[in-house]
Amino acid sequence: MKIFTLLFLLLSTLFAVRVEFEVLGSGGPEIDGRASASYIVWIDGKARVLIDAGSGSMLRFEQSGAQLEDLEVIVLTHVHIDHSVDLPAYIKAGYFSDRRSALPIIGPDGNRHFPDIENFLEALFGDSGAYRYMSDVLDKESDSFQIIPVEIDSSIPVRKIFKTFSLDLINVNHGNVPAIAVRVNIENQSLMVSGDTNNENKSLQKLAKNVDLFVAHHAIPEFARGYATHLHMTPSTIAEVAQTGAVKKVLLTHRMRRTLGNEKESLEIIHKKYKGEVLLAEDRMKMEL
Repeated sequence: MKIFTLLFLLLSTLFAVRVEFEVLGSGGPEIDGRASASYIVWIDGKARVLIDAGSGSMLRFEQSGAQLEDLEVIVLTHVHIDHSVDLPAYIKAGYFSDRRSALPIIGPDGNRHFPDIENFLEALFGDSGAYRYMSDVLDKESDSFQIIPVEIDSSIPVRKIFKTFSLDLINVNHGNVPAIAVRVNIENQSLMVSGDTNNENKSLQKLAKNVDLFVAHHAIPEFARGYATHLHMTPSTIAEVAQTGAVKKVLLTHRMRRTLGNEKESLEIIHKKYKGEVLLAEDRMKMEL
């Protein structure tokens, strides 16, 4: 029995899926030397999921060695500039790649202030869009590959299943900005990216349970006041999500000037509720789950 157990553990280790998370952009909309929000989920050495496409992220994507041909999905947590502006650059670069398979682009619903993901892509690439010369990317007969909008409008997790992973997606509160959070599940491993939210509606707790890595957008300090608190989580809110979800590790990203320099205070506040490891994100940081 002992030999069987040891053999099982050995085989499980040998054939376990290797999951890595890479930060392409750890910053926000400011000019501060950091690329804006963007992340890759690597599965067995292939870049399978791109989450957000903020300014500077495509350069970081190239530096990482990732290939557009390997992507199975792009998730835009919302369409603020610092989360989506490099998307046209990725799609244009795809024209010069070997990619031919359609690429789903998942994003939130819309309102009178922001377009839903379908209208966002139409505004970029449609017949009357800003980049209308590439309008074929919205069609099956594209000269390169088709992009397919997938809208998320749900207060409970919505699951999307892919070849080697699944995504759980849910709408989160980001002021008047339609936004989503995403959990990536790969066999018995998982991670969650909060996107921008103050978590007023407690949506993150619906995704956070037992994740190996909680990627938390840390754009405001604990002492923040005013409109920013309607958009972003304070350190104590991040700690509450991490603690109640029993997450294994927290990565603080979307770091802005109002949080840069306040790391010591933020970490102290988080560790009052959450005793696990907390890391500070940097561009091109890569970690294995």
